[in-house]
Amino acid sequence: MISKFAVIGLGQFGTSIARTLAKRGAEVLAIDNHPENVENIKDEVAFAVTLDATDAKALKAQNIEDMDAVVVAIGEDFEALLLSTVMLLELRVKRIIARAANTQQRKILEKVGVEEILSPEDEVAKTVAETLLNPNVHSYLPLPDNYEIVEVYTPRKVANRTIGEIQLREKYNLNLITVKREYEEEINGEVKKVEHIVGVPRPDTILYENDVVILMGKVQDVEKFIQINN
Repeated sequence: MISKFAVIGLGQFGTSIARTLAKRGAEVLAIDNHPENVENIKDEVAFAVTLDATDAKALKAQNIEDMDAVVVAIGEDFEALLLSTVMLLELRVKRIIARAANTQQRKILEKVGVEEILSPEDEVAKTVAETLLNPNVHSYLPLPDNYEIVEVYTPRKVANRTIGEIQLREKYNLNLITVKREYEEEINGEVKKVEHIVGVPRPDTILYENDVVILMGKVQDVEKFIQINN
């Protein structure tokens, strides 16, 4: 069964979400009140319409209540975002995910009953800060309870050793999810470096210095692993 989603607000953030969902095989309804934004994405999603998302009748005409989830990604006009969200709540949409640009907006959305709130600016800021503070971190995803998933370059002191020898779980209290590795491939007659997932790592899998290892664990355990081994 194909999942059905609606994305309201087709700025850079909303457009990226709509495109990603469509590429993953979902049926996407893209909505914006600016025709040019709708025009830009109409060939990439199942449906793209220009309408005022603060108008309950207009939303209902699109069968918005039948969606598995609706993302309200309006970025510049918080009043419009809030009104759209209230309309969706009144139409009893199953799952609503709304964007908040700051703490005040998050509090207001929580007050009206929105349970899932995105703060993309905050997440980007955290990622930038993390990569600045620790250059070995390729990217990271914060999780509840002080856990995180991080992509880090293999620290020098554990490079060229097997996973079994490194003892990530026993010694560092970390779980290795997978490994990303660069391979040289010929593409259109030109040799290029292409990154691939190694798959499910085995105890005898060797970690090389240019590998990116994807780990999950407590923040302090990840930091300890990187500091000890660099």
